Amino acid sequence: MMKQRLLIIGALILLLAIIGYMVVDLFFTGRDKRENLYDYRLSELRQTDSTPVAYREILHFTPGLSDLHGIAVDDSDRIYVTGSSSLEIYTPDGNLMLAFSLPDPAYCLTVAPGGDLLLGMEDHLEILSPEGELISRWKPEGEHVFLTSVVTNGKDIFIADAGEKNVSRYNWEGVLLNRIGDKDSLQGIPGWVIPSGYFDLGLGRDDELWVVNPGRHQLEAFRPDGSLISIWGESSMDVEGFCGCCNPTHFALLSDGSFVTGEKGIERVKIYRPSGEFNCLVAAPDQFDEGTRGLDLAVDSKDRILVLDPSRNQVRIFVYKDENDENR
Repeated sequence: MMKQRLLIIGALILLLAIIGYMVVDLFFTGRDKRENLYDYRLSELRQTDSTPVAYREILHFTPGLSDLHGIAVDDSDRIYVTGSSSLEIYTPDGNLMLAFSLPDPAYCLTVAPGGDLLLGMEDHLEILSPEGELISRWKPEGEHVFLTSVVTNGKDIFIADAGEKNVSRYNWEGVLLNRIGDKDSLQGIPGWVIPSGYFDLGLGRDDELWVVNPGRHQLEAFRPDGSLISIWGESSMDVEGFCGCCNPTHFALLSDGSFVTGEKGIERVKIYRPSGEFNCLVAAPDQFDEGTRGLDLAVDSKDRILVLDPSRNQVRIFVYKDENDENR
């Protein structure tokens, strides 16, 4: 009996000694010198991304705005930029044509086929004439509305709301027609994962609605009625995929249906083929200031890629290296 107690006491002492050694090793011995093998550093990835860049920057200009938020182009390739409670319109060469003030900052915008401007003003939508006169103003449904993207096919208005975490189709009077992309296992719709205020929309060549699902690192295509067409995208630390909490943050579409994507964390602009395979880099991380966010994108009729760079307070224009600039 005594022998068993001694064995138990000895085993407990040995166990405590092992636990004490592990505690010292994990928490006190050279902790400040030990590498965390599972901790990736975005700054290191910025430097080691050596994928060749297929585009070159041909022009940049500085709008007379601060806190740049959104960029768009119209059918004549005029450039629209929103920021600190105002909107500016530029020629394709970056010369200022028109500027007018806004009652609130517009966080997103698009130009309708007829030239009217649709502005997402955080918690409501404003529709303006091409000269900046207010046509209508209405608030999407919800208590926590935060508009991050708006597009229109001329008939319907599609709105991405990062506050309410939904995508909605409205008519021009502000009447809700239907929701798009809510989780539906029967249709294979995964549902939105929106960790931050980045939630972008775009219209494809066949008027399908493309939406970034940033928390899932995917782009998803829907018909106006909300039925799912396709999904592509993957989470990866490699240049072919998207990483971080929510990427891509923005995208635009080229004339051939390819996707231009903008990212944060590892600041870069890339192109994916219409089927979703990685194609090339437009701009590498070392072409942006570290920590840059909000690289909104637009594409004009020549497939020039316009990048809104809030960190440098610039609109930057890129063209394909192997093509004549006049033909892009």
